[in-house]
Amino acid sequence: MYVTGRLPLLVAAGVVPVVVLSGVGVDPWLTAVLWLVACTVVAGADAAAAADPRRARIERSAPARVRLGEPVETVLTVANTGPRRLRGQVRDAWQPTAGAPAERMRLDVPPGERRRLRVPLVPRRRGELSSGFVVIRAQGPLGLAGRQGRVESRGVVRVLPPFASRRHLPSRLARLRELDGSTSVQVRGQGTEFDSLREYVRGDDVRSIDWRATARAGTTMLRTWRPERDRHVVILIDTGRTSAARVGDGVRLDAAMEAALLLSALAARAGDHVHLVMFDRIVRARVTGVDGTALLPALVDAMAPVEPQLIDTDWDAAFAQVRSLVSRPALVVILTAQDAPESARGLLGSLAGLGRAGHVVVGTATDTRLHDIAAQRATSDEVYCAASAERSLRDARRVSDALARGGADAIADTPEALPPRIADRYLALKAAGRL
Repeated sequence: MYVTGRLPLLVAAGVVPVVVLSGVGVDPWLTAVLWLVACTVVAGADAAAAADPRRARIERSAPARVRLGEPVETVLTVANTGPRRLRGQVRDAWQPTAGAPAERMRLDVPPGERRRLRVPLVPRRRGELSSGFVVIRAQGPLGLAGRQGRVESRGVVRVLPPFASRRHLPSRLARLRELDGSTSVQVRGQGTEFDSLREYVRGDDVRSIDWRATARAGTTMLRTWRPERDRHVVILIDTGRTSAARVGDGVRLDAAMEAALLLSALAARAGDHVHLVMFDRIVRARVTGVDGTALLPALVDAMAPVEPQLIDTDWDAAFAQVRSLVSRPALVVILTAQDAPESARGLLGSLAGLGRAGHVVVGTATDTRLHDIAAQRATSDEVYCAASAERSLRDARRVSDALARGGADAIADTPEALPPRIADRYLALKAAGRL
C-alpha cells in the first residue's frame, strides 16, 4: 500500500471540524483522533478498491543491440487481467547507466485491455544493460491511497562500442583501392601476387616480361602484380590493469577497441583474415574464422561486455594465444600501454619470441595533456607538475625505443588519432609489399 499527497491534505482539513466543534464545547483532542481514524479508514478503503497490480501482465519489446550513446526506444505492453480498472503509475527498473527517464509513466488500462508505454533509453556504458522488473502503482478511486506491486519482467539490451572511428574508413578505403589499382602492381616482390597481363610500354621493368605470352600474342606482354590477399592480421587487446587508465573522455580499452574496429574493417575489405584476442590472464573475447560482412558484427558483439581487469597481464600466455591463431608470418597488432618501463617489463621480455610470427605493431592511446602540463612553468606548483610530466614522457620514450630495438613498430597517439595512424601503418605495409 502507498498514500498520495491528497491524504495529508485531507488530514490537514480536519482543522476545520476541530475548531468548529471546540467552539460548542466538544473536546478538540477527541475530534482530532476521530478525524484521523476516519481518514485512515477512508484511505484503507480507497487502497482496497484499487486494482491489484500483481494481476497485470507485462510484455517487452526492445532491440537486442544498440551502439553506445545512440538513443533507443523500448516498449512496455501492460495487460490488465483483473476485474477492476488499473489506473496509476509505472516505473521500469532499468539500471542508471541505461539512461531511462526518471519520471514515472501514467497508466490507465480498463479490464481485459492493454496499453503500450514507450521507454526511451540513452545508454552511457557498454555491455549488458538490464531491467529485472516493473513497479506498478494502482491508485484508488478517491486518489488518497493505492496498491503497489512488483511484476517480474526481465529486459536486456546489449550496448556495443560506438565505432566513432568509422568516419576515417572511406578515405582509407579510397587509398586501398588506389593501392590495388596502381601502386604495387608494377613491382614484383614479397607480399605481391600475379594480377594480369598487359602490353609492354617504354620504362617498364623488363624482368616482368612474360615471354610465353609474348610469343602467343605477337607483341611484348608484361606481367602485373598486386598486393597479396588472404594474409592474416592478429589484433591482441590488453585488458589488464593498464587498460583501465583514463585517456581523454574514456579509458584506454575503449580507444583500443576503436583502433581494432577500424583496422578490421579495412583489412576485411582488403581481403585479409582478421583474428581478435582480448586477454589479460585468460581470454576475455576471441573472434577468429569470420570474414566478410559478418566480421564487424562479430567483433562488436564480442567486445561489448569486456571491461578492464585490475590484474597484470600474462604476456607469455597472451603471445601463445597469438601463435596458436596463425601458422605463418602475419601482422600482429598489440594494443596496450607504453607508459613506464616497470609496467611494460613483461611485454618487452616476451616480445622477442613473437618477432618470428611476423611484423609487430604496438599501439597505445596517450593523454595529450602531459605536453600541455610540461609546457606550463609559471609558478612553483606548475614547475613540479611539469617535472612530473617530463618524467612520464621520458619513460614513454624509453619504452618506445625498447620496442623498436625488439623489432616492433611503436605508435602512440591520442584516442582520436590512434585508429587512423594504425590503419595508415597497415596501408604502408601493403604498399611496401611487407604484408
